[in-house]
Amino acid sequence: MSGDQRHRRVSQPRNSCLSHSASVGARGPAGRMTPRMAWLLILQLVLGPTLVPGFYLKDAIKVFRHLYIDFPRVEYDEAFQGYCNGVMGYVRGIMNRWDCPKIHYLVHVPFKTIRKYCKQSQDFCKSYNQFCTMTTDSFPLTICELMNYQLPINCHYNSTLTNQKLFLLCSSRYNAEPIDIIGVV
Repeated sequence: MSGDQRHRRVSQPRNSCLSHSASVGARGPAGRMTPRMAWLLILQLVLGPTLVPGFYLKDAIKVFRHLYIDFPRVEYDEAFQGYCNGVMGYVRGIMNRWDCPKIHYLVHVPFKTIRKYCKQSQDFCKSYNQFCTMTTDSFPLTICELMNYQLPINCHYNSTLTNQKLFLLCSSRYNAEPIDIIGVV
């Protein structure tokens, strides 16, 4: 075998299992779906809706403190032009959002003070597909509202410091964790 022939053999693509299966895809050689892919599709359709919320809930519980609790209240430098302009940059980073959220609530009490309200949620919020509850007490909070539509690099917010009751989404009915603040009263 000459050097040219060896070079040609190495440079030519082989028909490996990987390239063959990639070219066939989810369908078999005759163009029909393979049994393995059919089962995978069935599992994804049946179990998918139950698996995704589980992952969502774990993440929502984990980040609730970072997104909604600011205790003690942080003071931002004047360069941020207000509390909400400073804190919303942080919030957008945690949420992985490029756009400007229209409204956001920050509560200025310890997490355990809010957490106790989700220990027994009697109401189910159909529009959110989660259990929800309203706090019986009012809490000091800052409401950050977007001034008007702006480009994502120029989010400017009005800050309103107030005391109000919170409408919370909870992770389940009993012994739950707060996952979102959906409104104030």
